Amino acid sequence: MEFSAKQIADMVQGRVEGNPDTLIHTFSKIEQGEEGSISFISNPKYAHYIYETKASIVLVNEDFKLERPVAPTLIRVKNAYETVAQLLQLYESMKPKKNGIDPLAFVSPKATIGENCYIGPFAYIGDGVNIGKGTQIYPNAYIGDGVTLGDECIIYPHAVVYHGCKLGNRVIMHSGSVVGADGFGFAPGANGYDKIPQIGIVTIEDDVEIGANTCIDRSTMGSTVVHRGVKLDNLVQLAHNTEVGEHTVMSSQVGVAGSTKIGSWCMFGGQVGISGHITIGDKVWFGAQSGVPGSVKSDQKLIGTPPMEQVPYFKSQAIFRRLPDMYKRLCALEKEIETLKKEQS
Repeated sequence: MEFSAKQIADMVQGRVEGNPDTLIHTFSKIEQGEEGSISFISNPKYAHYIYETKASIVLVNEDFKLERPVAPTLIRVKNAYETVAQLLQLYESMKPKKNGIDPLAFVSPKATIGENCYIGPFAYIGDGVNIGKGTQIYPNAYIGDGVTLGDECIIYPHAVVYHGCKLGNRVIMHSGSVVGADGFGFAPGANGYDKIPQIGIVTIEDDVEIGANTCIDRSTMGSTVVHRGVKLDNLVQLAHNTEVGEHTVMSSQVGVAGSTKIGSWCMFGGQVGISGHITIGDKVWFGAQSGVPGSVKSDQKLIGTPPMEQVPYFKSQAIFRRLPDMYKRLCALEKEIETLKKEQS
C-alpha cells in the first residue's frame, strides 16, 4: 500500500516541504533509509543522516533547521517521534487479521467466543471462558477455566492465562508470558515449607501490554491488579497481591515483591527491585538497577540502592571511584601525624 507525502501530512496535520507527490510504502531508520520508505529525526545526534539518507520522506520537528539542501521530501510536525508512532499504529491496524477457529484448536463447548475471533492450532480454551469480539489467540496459547478476555486482545503463542483471571479490552500478551501462576507463598514448618494456597486471581485492565516471559502472580486472596495502560517489558515479575497504577511502565527484569502498591505514571528502569509491602507514589522514576527497600512519595526521580536523587547520586559515584586514592592519602596523613606527635613528645 502506497501513500503520498500530501496524504501523510493530511493524516498527521503536518506541512510538506518538497514534492507532495512523493510515494512511500514502508518505514526505515534514518541511517538505513531506502527509496520508497519514510523515516524520522527526533534526536539531534542523528541529524547528519538527513544529508545522506536514501529515504524518500523524512518526518522532522517544526523547528528543525537544515544546513544545506536535502534529497528527501520533508514533513514538518510538532513532534516527529510521536507522529511516527501514530503512523506505525495506523500501519499495524491495516494488516489483515486472521479469523475463525482452527480445527486443531480445543475450545470447550462451555466457552463463549465473540465475533470475528481467531483461535489458532493447538490453542486451549477451557470451560466457562468468555472471549470478547475480535480477539486473536495464537497457536499453543492456554486460556484456563473461567477466564474472561475482553475485546480485541492479542494472546501470542505459548502465553498462559490461569483459571479465573480477568483481562480487559485490547490486552496484549507476548509469547511465554504467564498471568495467574501461584504467588510465592510458603510457611516454614517442622519438616520444611508448607504451601499456602493462592485462591485469588489477577485482574488486568484495558490497554495493558505484557512482554515475553513476564509473570504476574495470582493473589493469595482477592486480586493482583494491573490498571489500564500499563506497559511491561520482557522478563518482568509482579508478585502476588501487587497493584500497579495506570500508565506505569517497567523495563526488562524489574521485580516487584508481594503486596506492594505502585502509583500511576511511574517509570522503572531495567533490573529495578522493589521490596514487598510498601507504597510507591505517582510519577516516580527509578533509574536502572535501583533497589527500593521502603515506601517512596510521589513526583521523585531516584537512582541507586537505597535510591537517592540523581545529582547527589552521581556526585557520590564520582567520589566512590576516587576512594582507593583517598584511602592511600588518608593512611599517609595518619603516618605523618603520628610522626609529628612523636617528635613533639
